[in-house]
Amino acid sequence: MAETTLVTMTIDQEQGRLDAVLGQAKLPYSRSTLANWIKEGLVLVNDQAVKRSYMVKKGDIVSINSPAVKETALEAENIPLDVVYEDDDLLVVNKPQGMVVHPAPGHSGGTLVNALLYHAPLSTINGEFRPGIVHRIDRDTSGLLMVAKNDQAHHALAAELKAHKTQRIYYALVKGNFEENEGTIDAPIGRHPKDRKKQAVAEDGREAVTHFKVVERFAGYTLLELALETGRTHQIRVHLAYIGHPVVGDSVYGHQDKIFNIKLPGQLLHAKTLVLTQPKTQEELRFDSALPPLFEQVLQELRENQGS
Repeated sequence: MAETTLVTMTIDQEQGRLDAVLGQAKLPYSRSTLANWIKEGLVLVNDQAVKRSYMVKKGDIVSINSPAVKETALEAENIPLDVVYEDDDLLVVNKPQGMVVHPAPGHSGGTLVNALLYHAPLSTINGEFRPGIVHRIDRDTSGLLMVAKNDQAHHALAAELKAHKTQRIYYALVKGNFEENEGTIDAPIGRHPKDRKKQAVAEDGREAVTHFKVVERFAGYTLLELALETGRTHQIRVHLAYIGHPVVGDSVYGHQDKIFNIKLPGQLLHAKTLVLTQPKTQEELRFDSALPPLFEQVLQELRENQGS
């Protein structure tokens, strides 16, 4: 299939490196996607392929082309899905704890994407291994996730997400008690300096903002409602560990894997509420999901322990 020009822009002043200029422009693509497209020769300057480090000049014409659609090498798998909502443009699914969102080293099958490919056509924007995926949640985080069924919808949903207009609200059970009823954690996040598989608060990291409210207090634990202003990798888990309140069951940023002799397979973090705009009708869509049974079981044990 022939490539299609998605965006053409004329540089009106010298601004620096091409990748930095595109990253700062109001485009409905992630920085990593744009960087990959530059590397693949899909971003042209004056009809010529250039490197990411190309210094743009006044008068340069930059064109961004969509990659040719490839037949996916992924296998569609008949895995049950909890579909909360579906129309011609998008799906909202309630992902269970323990399910990986898309294939990656060590997880070539059994992912949400494998299940989605069996269920419906998906957008091609995020490439061969992440079709339809506009945003992701961690394997051991449960809850609501939006999925694009076509490229037009994907661009619209990604742009809304980038503009911080999509509302994503999580519930988390964390260790420790809070004196305040609400607050904001504003701390940049980047790669951990020693463990490349982890993230950490870092001065040279990317902006990361998480708002929290206390929902319920227990002896030694707190149930929080958390709203994401940005969407960095592991953001909630990193921020809560940073302020000394790691998510219960988080073996990466915390330590606890049991509570009241209940074995925890992962962190008690649930993407509970999702509010987005339908790409074609512009209707506001709001979805809410119940906490998983194990999460509710732990809360009930805490409540009973509180009263004893």
